[in-house]
Amino acid sequence: MKVDILKKPANTVAKILLDPNEKVTAEAGAMIAMSPDITVTTTNHEREGGKKGFLSGMKRMLAGESFFLNHFSSSVGGELFLATTLTGDMECIELDGTKNLLVQAGAFVAKEPTVSMDIRFDFAKNFFSGERMIWLELSGKGKVIIGAFGAIYPVNIQDEYVVDTGNIAAYESTLDFSIKRVSKSISSSIFSGEGLVCRFKGEGIVYCQTHADKRFGTLLTPFLEPIKQ
Repeated sequence: MKVDILKKPANTVAKILLDPNEKVTAEAGAMIAMSPDITVTTTNHEREGGKKGFLSGMKRMLAGESFFLNHFSSSVGGELFLATTLTGDMECIELDGTKNLLVQAGAFVAKEPTVSMDIRFDFAKNFFSGERMIWLELSGKGKVIIGAFGAIYPVNIQDEYVVDTGNIAAYESTLDFSIKRVSKSISSSIFSGEGLVCRFKGEGIVYCQTHADKRFGTLLTPFLEPIKQ
């Protein structure tokens, strides 16, 4: 499977070239165009023909993803174009089986069948951060495509690094983080507009996104008119 990330970073699209009999699994609603010979099978489990459908679908919903997944394949090969719901960037990450990838809610776009999906609870940490409390965990060997609100930029951490809680798209499992105030002073943390941050420790990559979708939604809400019945 070959992946080209096009039109970065504001209106990014992933162009996937499938060889004959290759398959790719994508988030429901991510497809924008494809070759006519590609077939789509929609299930509620991560692998076409899998058995643990309902439970897997419920887990993904808890992690902020859709209940259903689309499986694309073709006996002759073809091309497939995927995009995210929000305007922003996309990144193709190659997992080598030595470390997992923890993905923020809504950031998963697609994966190869050799990559497994599960969820990880970080209740205590994320409860105090004000962000979602469940991460989607991807493991195995193969390509993964993630999306973000705004541009994605990877940071290679060797020791410690600080990232705002709303600006994390994904991070490698070799990293651990704790929730801290941005400043030792409570008043400075409040009035700075930053509040709480994630202090990462270890060695690995954190994929940051330049905008925070939750913060954007909060800013936009006062201007939205209620739906009239």
